[in-house]
Amino acid sequence: MKILALDSSGIVASVAVAEDDTLLAEYTVNYKKTHSQTLLPMLDEIVKMTELDMNSVDAIAVAAGPGSFTGLRIGSATAKGLGLALKKPLIHVPTVDALAYNLYDTRGLICPIMDARRNQVYTGIYRFEEHKLSVVKSQWAGAVAELLEILNDMGEQVTFLGDGVPVFRDVIEETLKVPFSFAPAHVNKQRAAAVAALGLEYFKEGKTETAMEHCPDYLRVSQAERERAQKEKASKAAEQKSGEAAL
Repeated sequence: MKILALDSSGIVASVAVAEDDTLLAEYTVNYKKTHSQTLLPMLDEIVKMTELDMNSVDAIAVAAGPGSFTGLRIGSATAKGLGLALKKPLIHVPTVDALAYNLYDTRGLICPIMDARRNQVYTGIYRFEEHKLSVVKSQWAGAVAELLEILNDMGEQVTFLGDGVPVFRDVIEETLKVPFSFAPAHVNKQRAAAVAALGLEYFKEGKTETAMEHCPDYLRVSQAERERAQKEKASKAAEQKSGEAAL
C-alpha cells in the first residue's frame, strides 16, 4: 500500500510518500515561503529522488484542516487535482489528529494547538490506547483559556505541540495546574509523514473519498468573510438609521 501525503495547513509545507510501514521520503520546509511556491516543487523533487511512478500510488492523504485558509485551499486543490488526474481516492485526515499522531504512544494527554489568532486556537485532546490514537475531544476552534480550563478539570499529564505553543507558552505555564511538557522540534509541527501514517490506518478502515467529494474543514469563517459580514451589518444599520431619520 503506497500513500502520497500532503500538508500545507499551517506554517509548514510538507510532502511524504510511505509504503506500508516504510517512509520512503519526506520533504518539509518551514522557512519564509508561501505554500504556492513550495508544495509542487517539493512533490516534484520527491518524485525524482525516489523514481516514483505516480500511477503506483494507491491513495492521496491530505491534511484537511483546520488551519490557514490559504494553505488549506492550496493543499486541497493539489490533492484534488492529483486525485482527478490519477483517478485515485483521497484520504481526509484532520490536521489536529495528524499533529497528535506525531507523538505516537506518548503517555497521558496530547494537545496540539494551532494559533487561530484573537487568543483562539485550533485544538483537540487525544491519548493513545493500546497503540491506537483515541480522540478524547475532537478538533475545535476556541479560546485558549477555555482549553486550559478543560485540561485542568481533566487533571492529567499533557504534552503540547503545534505552532500555537510559542504564542501561548507563557499563559500555559501561568495557568495550567497539571503536569505538562512541550514536544521537541523534530515532532512539534505538521509532518506529512504523520498524515501518511494515519492516512494508511484510515484507508484500511475504508475512510476514503473521491476528489470531487473532498472539502477542507475550516471550522471558522475566514477573516475576509468576517469583515464582509461586519460591513454588511454596518451598512444595514446605517440604512435603517437613515430611514428612521427621514420619518
